[in-house]
Amino acid sequence: MTQRIRANSVLPARREPITLETGDGLQLVGELALPLDRDPVATLVCLHPLPTHGGMMDSHLFRKAAFRLPALAGLAVLRFNSRGTWSVQGRSEGEFDNAVGERYDVAAAIEFAEFHDLPDIWLLGWSFGTDLALMHGLDPVVRGAILLSPPLRYSSPEHLAAWAASDKQLAAFVPEHDDYLQPPEATQRFAAVPQAEVVAFEGSKHLWVGDAERVLDAVVGRVAPAVPTPLPRDWDGPMETADTSAYNAHNLEAYRDVPVPTPLVE
Repeated sequence: MTQRIRANSVLPARREPITLETGDGLQLVGELALPLDRDPVATLVCLHPLPTHGGMMDSHLFRKAAFRLPALAGLAVLRFNSRGTWSVQGRSEGEFDNAVGERYDVAAAIEFAEFHDLPDIWLLGWSFGTDLALMHGLDPVVRGAILLSPPLRYSSPEHLAAWAASDKQLAAFVPEHDDYLQPPEATQRFAAVPQAEVVAFEGSKHLWVGDAERVLDAVVGRVAPAVPTPLPRDWDGPMETADTSAYNAHNLEAYRDVPVPTPLVE
């Protein structure tokens, strides 16, 4: 029976909890989602938004990527909680370190993907995670990075210069109404990276609420161009429904002390 793919739809995949071991001795909670009956064609290593403002491996775009993309696009999706971050999957050891100690977290995720022979490794950063990608993601095995709502807050011109020299692919998906960096300024800032592609998303905001399908289509178009997009919006096969109440409860608690109109995720 054909069913509509909704926000809490979980398509078939091989999903397993994983533990990342960092170079400074921490254990990070994570999950690897793989296509059910075939080898993956490419790999997404997800770097989540700012954990002090609710960002986590279960932030909605990354949760939906893990729920859908192994089945719809043949992708491997690796997501994890950076140091000190909690989600319903569990809490990673350590404490938030303002993008400094997190370099070990990024390295551990890349090393895990490489050790498990995952193909065509791409970094998929969102907000704070884009800074981690720019600052700490220039590993030889990384094909490139996709940046969702990049604030360019922790990263510096020196990091952009390093990406420019690397010739690795870089794409910045910038919401028209972003709270931190909007398309015109993003185009100017990323001009320092000749191979960078800046894509303006008309009508979108920093949190990408209601835009998951557009974002995932664009991600797949970069990392697996042989996969037809737009991806299917319906699924003819087994499909589970996730209980998202725990995610919502965590988000409400994380945002409890954030004053309006301060953005909830940085």
